[in-house]
Amino acid sequence: MQLPDKYLSPYNSSDYEDSLYKTWEDSGFFNPDNLPGERDETYCIIMPPPNANGRLHAGHGTDMTLKDIMTRYHRMTGKKTLFLPGSDHAGFETQGVFEKKLQKEGRSRFGMDRQDLYNEIYDFVMENKHITESDLKKLGISCDWSRNTFTLQPDVVSRVQDTFIKMFNDGMVYRGKRSIHWNPKFQTSLSDIETKFEQRKDPFYYFQYGPFVIGTSRPETKFADKYIVVHPDDARYAEYDHMQEFEVEWINGPIKATLIKDEVADMELGTGAMTITPWHSQVDFELAQKYDLPVEQIIDWDGKLLPIAGEFAGTKIHIARPEIVKKLEEKGLAVKIDEEYEHAVRLCERTGVVVEPQIKDQWYVKMDKLAAMTLESLDKGEYSFVTKQYEKTFRHWMEHPQDWNISRQIVWGIQIPAWIKADVEGNEEIIVSREKPEGEGWTQDPDTFDTWFSSGQWPLMTLGYPDGNDMEYYPTNVMETGADLVFKWVPRMIMFGLYLTGEVPFRDIYFHGMVLDKKGVKMSKSKGNVMSPIELAQDFGTDAMRMAFVVANPPGSDMPLSEDKVRAYKKFANKLWNIARFVYTSLEDFDHTAAVAISEEDQKHIDAFNTTRDEIASDIEQYRPHLAAEKVYHYVWTTFANEVLESTKSALSDETTPEDKASKQAMLHSILEGILKIAHPFMPFITEEIWKDYPKENKTLLMIENWK
Repeated sequence: MQLPDKYLSPYNSSDYEDSLYKTWEDSGFFNPDNLPGERDETYCIIMPPPNANGRLHAGHGTDMTLKDIMTRYHRMTGKKTLFLPGSDHAGFETQGVFEKKLQKEGRSRFGMDRQDLYNEIYDFVMENKHITESDLKKLGISCDWSRNTFTLQPDVVSRVQDTFIKMFNDGMVYRGKRSIHWNPKFQTSLSDIETKFEQRKDPFYYFQYGPFVIGTSRPETKFADKYIVVHPDDARYAEYDHMQEFEVEWINGPIKATLIKDEVADMELGTGAMTITPWHSQVDFELAQKYDLPVEQIIDWDGKLLPIAGEFAGTKIHIARPEIVKKLEEKGLAVKIDEEYEHAVRLCERTGVVVEPQIKDQWYVKMDKLAAMTLESLDKGEYSFVTKQYEKTFRHWMEHPQDWNISRQIVWGIQIPAWIKADVEGNEEIIVSREKPEGEGWTQDPDTFDTWFSSGQWPLMTLGYPDGNDMEYYPTNVMETGADLVFKWVPRMIMFGLYLTGEVPFRDIYFHGMVLDKKGVKMSKSKGNVMSPIELAQDFGTDAMRMAFVVANPPGSDMPLSEDKVRAYKKFANKLWNIARFVYTSLEDFDHTAAVAISEEDQKHIDAFNTTRDEIASDIEQYRPHLAAEKVYHYVWTTFANEVLESTKSALSDETTPEDKASKQAMLHSILEGILKIAHPFMPFITEEIWKDYPKENKTLLMIENWK
């Protein structure tokens, strides 16, 4: 063979990557239906759908690289391999992004027609959806774009709604007025998993309440408090009786208060005595239900005080709080203030807005039976955790299930298929159906599903449940995703899979950790330490970026990332390029079709490589891609370049015998083929480009060549 001119220059990834990806796409081999040969065994990975309107971040870089390594490897081992892509409408998060756009335009979603708002968000997402897909292609992701799925495409919407209808008919969902987590800025409820806690220091106030001193960090909620709660074993209050009544001077005048003795009271907090605000505390709400107490709303849906607050009505609570305290001080009811009270404040995970407990009619999924079947399936070994440390976390959440609020007061999402008609007294009749019931007065519930309700059905929806042809890939082989989804997305997919099909949606669960900056600090825009995988790929080459995301990144562990690490693998890519140049130069007079007697020494090199190749295969199959990548690197750089190639240089000179030279050439020819194959899942672009020139009969694209 004659050495192609391209090897006379260092490897420049930008010269090849776009055209190589187009070659892969045009080949049709991303689609498993087009793969050559008999492929009886399936292998399937389903992409956790990134937000349709967003750019990929470092976490996506890890996530997608790991999936593509497994996909490319199993495709080369002869399996009917499907990497199924998709994108998520990301309900609340996407609507929040769009609302910021509206604000810049001097507009607001409030007051907009529902359908007009939905259409505008839809157009906004569709205009940006290609950006995410382009980013994925830039990373070399070999997914089947002909099966690309969007969570709001019509067939997915109808099937998600059908699941809700089935669950309602099976008694698995219900509508009820319960304490919820309310985001007053974005005007929607949230589930437990969409909130987080933040430790804060705030004042803790002690007020005289009849014969009791009560403690609270939220005096703005206390206007309607008429019940004091103490622990039945608290000796400080032994003289008082359960349900004893008292006349109490309070914020807006005298009220009649009642004492409740219940174990919910914390004797160690403050004075051990507390008043309850059932509308604005989940604990208080449950206590009110237990004793059949009245509940009254104090704070409206915008975070402002209602008329019950008297002169404070219409005031934002953070503004009213010091004024309420001042009034209580003037009335002689303020006992003391602890300025350093440290407590956990619940926030909206996505927006950082302080969550306000409210009471509202919402739809809930009953979690007890679903959680029980999920644990039973785990105990049977029907699925397993690669990252065992997360199994404990998973079990904890499944052993302590709470009914799941799936109602969201947003437009951007799948509307709940329920119809409501209220009579003159306000009593509601509800029919669950995708079609509007006959008769007058029916209005569809305006709420949409929590995003996790639709994405929890993702493996089923993407594979065409219930009767789609792609259900042959169900259950899929592995769900590889971020560790933060251990109690968010993963259990919901398992629950829906078991509930709808009786089978888990995947056999193995592989969690990757967080990508940190080089100092081990979490990446964030505010810190200015965010690294884009797309920019890294542009600066250093996609193959170098992919290697940096996988080497020294064991399952479940956080990984520091730096430009220096990526730069090191750019050097490795160029090393591989130089190796190809040397080997191809050495093969200029080699007839690869002729039978060659391999010397014992050269056979040892081939055998050593085969051992390494088998170890790499085992590492990939056993979910140790970080070890596999390191073995690829060390074999190519140390063993092959420093040892094997050096041992051939004298034998390839003109002084050697033709037989010895042919043996060396055959050995180099054989091992280079193997190197390109073992490196391909990790570094697909450069290996495919080098493969173009590899002398072999009946050669196909490297991406579908046999692993051995």
